[in-house]
Amino acid sequence: MEVAGESRRRGFFTAPFIVLCSFYFLVFAAGYQLFPVVPLRLRELGASLAESGRFQTAFMLGSGFGSLCTGPLGDRLGQRRVLRVASLAVVLILVIYALLKVRWVFYLLAPVHGLLWSALRTASVAKVGGILSAEHRAQGMSLFGLTGPGGVAVGPLVGLWLMPHLGFAWMLILLAGVFAVLHGLIGALPREAPREIEPAALFQWPDRAVWGTVVVMLLVGLGFGPMPPYSAQEAKALGMAWPATFLTCFALGMMAIRGLLALTGMGKRPVRLLPYMIALATVGYALLALLPGGMARHLLAGLIYGAGYGMVHTLLLMNIFATTPPQRTGAAVGALFFAFDAATALGALGLGWVMEHRNFRWGWALGAALMALSIPAARRIVRRSLSREAGMTPEPPPSGILEG
Repeated sequence: MEVAGESRRRGFFTAPFIVLCSFYFLVFAAGYQLFPVVPLRLRELGASLAESGRFQTAFMLGSGFGSLCTGPLGDRLGQRRVLRVASLAVVLILVIYALLKVRWVFYLLAPVHGLLWSALRTASVAKVGGILSAEHRAQGMSLFGLTGPGGVAVGPLVGLWLMPHLGFAWMLILLAGVFAVLHGLIGALPREAPREIEPAALFQWPDRAVWGTVVVMLLVGLGFGPMPPYSAQEAKALGMAWPATFLTCFALGMMAIRGLLALTGMGKRPVRLLPYMIALATVGYALLALLPGGMARHLLAGLIYGAGYGMVHTLLLMNIFATTPPQRTGAAVGALFFAFDAATALGALGLGWVMEHRNFRWGWALGAALMALSIPAARRIVRRSLSREAGMTPEPPPSGILEG
């Protein structure tokens, strides 16, 4: 359409781009504001330590299964429409959370909320890719990709500060108001042209070549699972003045490594970095399990873990885009999101049980072991990718940071 065409001619830093960056930032800020805060609310309502992590389990299962469908749904209906409907539905769910006095309804709503969160993520990424011209896509996506970690850095910090000052109910009402404003702002985005909306299947099974990537993401997600719901609870149990230390430093580490590599480049074959980034994340995770103390341990472990983890999603997505036929990319990305979200849910459930029956450090140690197990699979991905590229004409490496 004309609006989209004008946006392309002016470059990438346009009003629609700013709206989408703000929207994506708040999607992650809202999610990671709830992950440490809702478990604390559930504890107030009588939940045990292990039970309090089941909100994230239910949420991420909904997001994981939803990711297999929300991408094709955006192709079928248009990303703008999906964003408007999903953001309005999130407003309703947040208001319900604010009014709840019983635990079981949280677990009932969490999968629906996760499904909507998945729709917001996939449609935002697809929409921003559509409004960026080819010559501005790498730079624009690199900037856009910093908004997700930015939300992760801010969300837990704001949530854990607002809850004692405003109370859980008013905090959620305020957050619902933010999403109501964003629902209106999405209306300012350019509509998709008819050629951009094509019939698409609601589910596509990914190619076999993607399964190695899925295995890596499963192991990474299992280790990540207990981080959002339990890092702040450990900090509170230790009497730390800044309970969100780990999650905030984790996000800062992600932003630092992504910003650095976006500026300096990743070489001709970025996938080579994958095993090293997983190893760096494993070191950070091991420090959380083994170092003495509280605040300094959370701060250092968060920065190192975030720096390594921050590039895992990016490198796996870049490898998918480089090795998967265009008509199968959506299914491959959906499978990757599903693997991570479902594994995150199971990791929160299983390692949360370990933390309740042993202690927090046992859970962190097992999570570090799961991260380490993904390194051999990552090395196999590198070997397969390089052998596949040997018979192909090399292309300029993409530099966009694509996921939070």
